[in-house]
Amino acid sequence: MSKGGTKGEAIAAPEANVKPLDYKEQFSGRHVSSKFIDPCADASKASMDCLNRNDYDRDACLAYFQAYRDCKSTWIKQRKDDRRAGRPTS
Repeated sequence: MSKGGTKGEAIAAPEANVKPLDYKEQFSGRHVSSKFIDPCADASKASMDCLNRNDYDRDACLAYFQAYRDCKSTWIKQRKDDRRAGRPTS
């Protein structure tokens, strides 16, 4: 077994993690919003898996880091737009 899991286990392509999960679905059913709920968790995990598989060579994982940043900025923009429009954010 390698550091990142089994050798046959594939990492999702960076493009697959650019769009965040619907944050409203992530927060639904919870009484308290938590800073630990992250609709971009898949992108974060993919970037860490990439680092593990490439012996922490950051240059090999730049696409995964960018996908995570894109996901986070999209998520933040969605929440801001919802607040401005008066829609509930949780």
